[in-house]
Amino acid sequence: MSTRITREQLAARIAQDIPEGSYVNLGIGAPTLVADYLPADQEIILHTENGMLGMGPSPEAGRVDPDLINAGKQPVTALAGAAYFHHADSFGMMRGGHLDVCVLGAFQVSQGGDLANWSTGAPGAIPAVGGAMDLAIGAKNVYVMTDLLTKTGESKLVEACTYPLTGVGCVTRVYTDHAVFDVTAEGFAVREAFGDNTVASLVSLTGLELQDASTSGIQEGE
Repeated sequence: MSTRITREQLAARIAQDIPEGSYVNLGIGAPTLVADYLPADQEIILHTENGMLGMGPSPEAGRVDPDLINAGKQPVTALAGAAYFHHADSFGMMRGGHLDVCVLGAFQVSQGGDLANWSTGAPGAIPAVGGAMDLAIGAKNVYVMTDLLTKTGESKLVEACTYPLTGVGCVTRVYTDHAVFDVTAEGFAVREAFGDNTVASLVSLTGLELQDASTSGIQEGE
């Protein structure tokens, strides 16, 4: 049995945890895949920081409106009832606690819930944090979607971040290709392991002490 799930499977797993009626921002890159797996029979309202509520799926070939893009400059559609607004108003929504969920990528997440997702400090790295900082501190729930390991095999779950921080103590849950982790007062707790992963194998991969959320009495949302 595989120890990893695909990025599409992970996006579908995240979509399962987004409650109906939520206002949701999906970060640039892999998090945008979550939109493809949101239940069609539920109202989940997507926000994009460049100024729209009610964002729909990617347009069909030949039906692209160049004026309708998300924050990653990908073409999107607008659902019935969608609203457009100024960039500053959009950031007011983000900073004011009006988003229920945001899904962001990450370079590192610390066991205290700190997030580093905008720069590794390497030459030629992204020059500014953009809207990620505002989403990280403003959304009620911050879900991180990432591979557990870097391309060189290092854990992205760490005791303390070594890259520039996006937000402090802001992450609610981390969804990786190996397992789902909750951020708790005692550190990371394994809520769900994929394939043949176990808490013990995940401890070995991350080098961290991990709780087992299925036996520790941790409840959803804690």
